[in-house]
Amino acid sequence: MTGRTLKKTIFLKASRQKVWEYLTEPDRLAEWFHAPKSTLTTGGALKMYGTTSGDLLIWGDVIEARAPEYLEYTFTVKPMGDAKSVVRWRLTEVAGGTELALEHSGLTADAEGFDLLLALDKGWDNHFMQMREALHDPVPA
Repeated sequence: MTGRTLKKTIFLKASRQKVWEYLTEPDRLAEWFHAPKSTLTTGGALKMYGTTSGDLLIWGDVIEARAPEYLEYTFTVKPMGDAKSVVRWRLTEVAGGTELALEHSGLTADAEGFDLLLALDKGWDNHFMQMREALHDPVPA
């Protein structure tokens, strides 16, 4: 697959199993991302719906779901047309929690696609912030 790749890593104060649930279970995904109608499993369809609108926002196929360490799926949104990208999640146990690494590859590398790349980059940042809020208890200031 050619094109640009977004890479992001965050640390979460939660077990890999709990983070896995937030990546694959409909109710948990709805807390920070978009809601599928079924659990993400190897070979299944990926269909993510807006939590308030109910509109289909993201679609693709789950390539591999290996709990609680690795998730990979194809990813398409309307602005991409027929193009597919690939999202890979790696969960690594670390002292005190989990390191969660995202790699979103196969994004267009041309100038016309740069706005979409920027939108996806910002979107992942926002969703990571929402995941932290969903998973973590408030930390005293």
